[in-house]
Amino acid sequence: MDSWLTSLVTYSFTCSLFIVGLVSFLESLALVGLLLPGVVFMTTLGTLIGDAKLSFYPAWMAGTVGCLLGDWVSYYLGLYFKDWLHNLKFLKKHQILLDKTKHILSKHSLITILIGRFVGPTRPLIPMVAGMLKLPLKKFISPNIIGCILWPPIYFFPGIVTGIAINIPDNPQNDYFKWFLLIISLTIWLGIWLTSKWWKASKDNTTSFFTKKKLGWISIIILSFGLTSLIAMQFHPAMFVFKDLFMRILKL
Repeated sequence: MDSWLTSLVTYSFTCSLFIVGLVSFLESLALVGLLLPGVVFMTTLGTLIGDAKLSFYPAWMAGTVGCLLGDWVSYYLGLYFKDWLHNLKFLKKHQILLDKTKHILSKHSLITILIGRFVGPTRPLIPMVAGMLKLPLKKFISPNIIGCILWPPIYFFPGIVTGIAINIPDNPQNDYFKWFLLIISLTIWLGIWLTSKWWKASKDNTTSFFTKKKLGWISIIILSFGLTSLIAMQFHPAMFVFKDLFMRILKL
């Protein structure tokens, strides 16, 4: 799957932007996003950005547009096909998740739309549920636009680091640096993911072990460890090579 995606992205500039937009659209589309490994796709695209096979800013823009289209289509599906969606067998299998999403969205609509964009299971459901609840469009648009702008680069991040690490010149010192850089990036990503899970758990009334206070402490410890390690890595000689490659990606 990854090799197929890579070959399409590297085929042409237009094709690459279409693929990024399509992946973002499908990942955001109601119900469809529940079936797709969005993290895998976005990380793969991020790796191509880090490997200089895909331009960062056009990919960011394409990802944002695809995200917005997917969310707005989902919103209007929920608004105009509410009864049909309730009778859908696939949705009935995810009834618990649907009910939780409705409960959270009805109480904290703005923050749920924004933060929910970064939580895998709820990402393709929140816009649809917002439509089903007939949430005013003016309350939906602002957090949705902000979330869709921030989502692509954050999900690209682990892949970008991986792609840059691939391009760092080989020598024993740099190999050591590469592995630690990849571990740190994954640790930070895990911390962010756990923080999103903690936020979701804080809105539920569940009492499982990994919820609320315990999950919050775990996410804080892991994220703090990742960020502290990243700061410490700034003094490694190979970090200058990494920064140079990273700045090349960010150049317009």
